[in-house]
Amino acid sequence: MAGRGSRLRPHSLTVPKPLIPVAGQPIVHRLVKDIVKVLDQPIEEIAFILGDPAWFGDAVVSSLKELAQGLGAKATIYRQDEPLGTGHAIMCAKESLSGPAVIAYADTLIRADFNLDPEADAVIWVKQVDKPEAYGVVKLNENKEIVELVEKPESFVSDLAVIGIYYFKDVAVLKNELQHVLDNNIINGGEYQINDGIKGMMAKGNVFKTGEVSEWMDCGNKAVTLETNQRMLGFLTADAEEQLISNSVTLEDSEIIEPCFIGENVTLKNSKIGPNVSIGNNCTIENATVKNSLIQNHTTIKNAILDEAMIGNHVTYNGQFTKISIGDYSILE
Repeated sequence: MAGRGSRLRPHSLTVPKPLIPVAGQPIVHRLVKDIVKVLDQPIEEIAFILGDPAWFGDAVVSSLKELAQGLGAKATIYRQDEPLGTGHAIMCAKESLSGPAVIAYADTLIRADFNLDPEADAVIWVKQVDKPEAYGVVKLNENKEIVELVEKPESFVSDLAVIGIYYFKDVAVLKNELQHVLDNNIINGGEYQINDGIKGMMAKGNVFKTGEVSEWMDCGNKAVTLETNQRMLGFLTADAEEQLISNSVTLEDSEIIEPCFIGENVTLKNSKIGPNVSIGNNCTIENATVKNSLIQNHTTIKNAILDEAMIGNHVTYNGQFTKISIGDYSILE
């Protein structure tokens, strides 16, 4: 999770993208919890690869350590000082690369329910997509084993897109292949890629299988993050495993249309909220209609009709625009 999340600006200017909340929890928190739930086995360690300490500072580290501890695991923090690719990022955590492990990119969310194939040396999570030419896809043999990774194929290879989550029975094997990639300066797209390590494993006979997810949700930009927020609220409402509306919400002549997430100490006055709205802690919304939107913490919204809006922390907004995107500490009156 070392990237700067430039496609999600202004929301990623003051908060690292993986810590932006979706349906009330930071993206990376939901991702890690979902992976742990899918694996259904004890997790010993969660290693986080972060970027510049000036950006991913003490508050981020504390949040991640708390996340790991809550799952019964220790947290280990590594730094990628330069954006040299996925293979390089993984090798920044080489001290933790032994035994069974999952590797995941921290800007995606999943819904999945399956058992890992005990015959596989590795599993690559995939999702069936309508336009495979826009993705990296896997090529399978007659035994349903992955034999090739193809990036944005011009002719049809398969419709199973790689979503950026991988399982390795012994991740040290991948580490050895990625060390070869680094030592021999094997670069694709200007960076050291995980795919080159995987291709090295395949060339030596390691068996790769697919793990298919039922849902794959991106958080790369404002539009898809709002869509992911909407879909996640629907799943969480159906699951009924989380309390989505805090008991501390104050309602004054207001209506909540579920599904919504509403955090602690939120005041709603003369407003209609929902459906598909997430509101963080300590917010006040007055004389407003809000739907299909994501609002973070300590924000005041007045006299607004909002649809497909994304609003950051500590914002004051009093206006008449609808599809807005406002970063942290902004005032529009």
